[in-house]
Amino acid sequence: MRLTQRHVDLLRREIADPGPQRIEGFRPATDEDIAEIVAEMQRTRPAGPFWLFAYGSLIWRPETAFVAKQTATARGWHRRFCLGWDHRYRGSPETPGLMMALDRGGMCKGVIYQLPEAELEAELHKLIRREMSMVPSAFPWRWIEVSTDEGAKRVLTFAMDRNSSRYIAGLPDAELADVLATACGFRGSMAEYLFSTVSILDSMGIRDRNLWKLQELVAERIEARHGVDADQPG
Repeated sequence: MRLTQRHVDLLRREIADPGPQRIEGFRPATDEDIAEIVAEMQRTRPAGPFWLFAYGSLIWRPETAFVAKQTATARGWHRRFCLGWDHRYRGSPETPGLMMALDRGGMCKGVIYQLPEAELEAELHKLIRREMSMVPSAFPWRWIEVSTDEGAKRVLTFAMDRNSSRYIAGLPDAELADVLATACGFRGSMAEYLFSTVSILDSMGIRDRNLWKLQELVAERIEARHGVDADQPG
């Protein structure tokens, strides 16, 4: 990998949480909203164990407890930085962030987690508070089919709504890399998010072609902006 922890550290800043972001047409989810979502998930769940498909930060920072995990492939979906614009978590009004979501087309290898049945409702509440903090959600939950070594499974995931005003598509790689190399919010930088995702995928033997290209472009931009060389120690 070209992008390293050293690059991430160059962007590290202490930023206070500015609070919920105000976006026209959206509002913060309430306890009632979350309870309704969890109830609908449980009502429509497939028979058998409850599985969650993770493709980004849920791989390296799971929100829920789990009793088993395994790799899985979602066909007809791919990872994409297409959820805009973030002015809070990993971006700001001055340097907006563009978050990753599951978008239509292609193929995506990730991880599925089996959630504990006894604590399922409580774990789903935690998950929804993290992934669906705004109403309506720009990347709502849905059931999709994935393939595993044990065969096909029906799993829960979160996928981009292309009709949402927050759907950002068509950015050239160079412009996307500019965003990821500069955006930073109270939870950290977009470069850190990219580094964490590509690193854990690489450790699992998963090489996402698009993310691999992006990590190199982002590293180049950070080096240029901060006057450092890729081979420079420290």
